[in-house]
Amino acid sequence: MKPTNLTVRDVSYEQLAGSIDHSLLKPFLTLDEVVSGCQLADGYGVVSVCVRPGDVSRAAKELSQSSTAVGTVISFPHGDSVTEVKVAEADRAMTDGAVELDMVLNIGWLLSSEYRAVEDDIRAVVERSAENVLVKVILENAYLSDEQKVIACRLVEAAGGDYVKTSTGYAPTGATLDDLRLMRASVGPQVKVKAAHGVRTLDALLAVIEAGADRCGATATAAMLDDYRERTKF
Repeated sequence: MKPTNLTVRDVSYEQLAGSIDHSLLKPFLTLDEVVSGCQLADGYGVVSVCVRPGDVSRAAKELSQSSTAVGTVISFPHGDSVTEVKVAEADRAMTDGAVELDMVLNIGWLLSSEYRAVEDDIRAVVERSAENVLVKVILENAYLSDEQKVIACRLVEAAGGDYVKTSTGYAPTGATLDDLRLMRASVGPQVKVKAAHGVRTLDALLAVIEAGADRCGATATAAMLDDYRERTKF
């Protein structure tokens, strides 16, 4: 991914850091690595961390004095939990201190054209979420046609979701520029777009922002922001 127009001179450090959800979701991360990841996110001033559900309370404690928000995942990575379980996961996550929820829609239902069920599933989590909690809905674009991506975006918007998100990071492919442009065009301005899976360089981050992403899930946070500082002598 390379931007065609957007350059490091067009964005501030704060804008870039404010677009990054630092991802701490790999199953083999130790608790010490989760804590150090939270410290890294705080040190670089990124907008949020996205941690495993069992790590939310630890992350919230670590970041209690930070502007970096704590997020987690719901029905991750397959999206096939029953709705009541998704709601229960959201309840527990918020109790533990999460203010951002990245939920996976029910991919199998979407592929089966059970659109009302998909919408109702998303709405149940949205309606249970507190007013200050963001709900980002993962479509898992690797398994969808363009038509299904558009339908999924519209279902998320109808259900009141705050973001549409490309990927979990566990499917064969992740964020593409074409998908981001399509998703941005498929929802109204009140719904934002998150890129995930495969954005590992500063140029790739600039490219997804140019394509319409408001947020980007990333593990290469330090490398991207250090590169920005080096290029701009920040």
